[in-house]
Amino acid sequence: MKSSIKKAQTEPDQPLSILKNTDHGRNISIPDDDQFLDSVQLNNLEQSFREWANGSSRVDVRLSRQRILIVFLLIRYTGAKLNEALAINPFKDINAERQSVLFKSAGPAIKSETDTGPREVQISEALSREIQTALADISFKDSLQNLFDIDPGFVRRKFYERAEACGFPKRLGGPEMIRKARAVELMQANMPLPAVQMMMGHSTLNLTSAYVSFSTDEIQQVTRLFMERESSRKTSARNSFFGKIQTIQRGDIQALVNLTTIGGHSVTTVITNYSLDLLGLREGRLITAEVKAPWVTLQKGIEEPESSAENRFNGIITRITSGSVNTEYAVRISDGTELSAIISTESSRRLEFSKGDPVWAMFNCFAVVLHVD
Repeated sequence: MKSSIKKAQTEPDQPLSILKNTDHGRNISIPDDDQFLDSVQLNNLEQSFREWANGSSRVDVRLSRQRILIVFLLIRYTGAKLNEALAINPFKDINAERQSVLFKSAGPAIKSETDTGPREVQISEALSREIQTALADISFKDSLQNLFDIDPGFVRRKFYERAEACGFPKRLGGPEMIRKARAVELMQANMPLPAVQMMMGHSTLNLTSAYVSFSTDEIQQVTRLFMERESSRKTSARNSFFGKIQTIQRGDIQALVNLTTIGGHSVTTVITNYSLDLLGLREGRLITAEVKAPWVTLQKGIEEPESSAENRFNGIITRITSGSVNTEYAVRISDGTELSAIISTESSRRLEFSKGDPVWAMFNCFAVVLHVD
């Protein structure tokens, strides 16, 4: 069976370099010369692991395979390195209450310049519950007397076997490539870049000053929210901005709310004072801002246009989907966030946009909807 393998848009084992800062965000350098499994293929690989883990009639074999499955799930959903996943104590380092996994430092023998030492990574409630259920099983607990003290070479071979069983090149099923695929998957789904960097354990010395104003707990809160959304699949991640309220200017009827995203962007919205009080908004609170695709307008060019729209972001058109009535444009802005804009196909023909064109995506403050999670 042949598989369609996509090109990677980032190298997760290297910090993403900031080229310049502007008032509306930052530009990053993203390599485009590698391959990875996409989300559908990762899910197929996960299903293959699950079927394999439960596919033996022998209890001891199933328990042994269950350990490998948990290692895979940890790498699949946390982006951990193989040695990090094998080094955890599942009874101490997986916190059910916080829905997190504590990964220790890689150790001096294999520590790289991108390692940041121990880090706590958020996981979804569903994954946390699945792991805790497995750990509560007496037979499985007894089989973990040596914890995850498994030969890394053996684990790699099982990863390769599952990849080949799915029809993928075996190297793309290796732990390092799963880690890379996870980082790309998160960025494509619009998790804020600094949250991805913290989750992957990269150095944050080159992040924007906007990131410095977010505490570790706040970054983890954003990550936890993202994981739950990803797990439930109840909402689209496009045109969503995670950020912190910087200022609130209350008027007689409405209030002007300005937030700074973790990626360094500024988003402005206007809501009624009633909604402001109902949502319990205050300066310093984390919040999600969303805008519908038809409310986003595009203007070609590199120079910032003169516009009455309060929210303006420069980016590159990465995808065009044309229909008989409307055309959708995907625009990747400077921090990797993808915005979707929908305009009429007739207008699209006049504007003559092409993939790769530099554009400005704009929307006014009344188009922004705030959500408190």
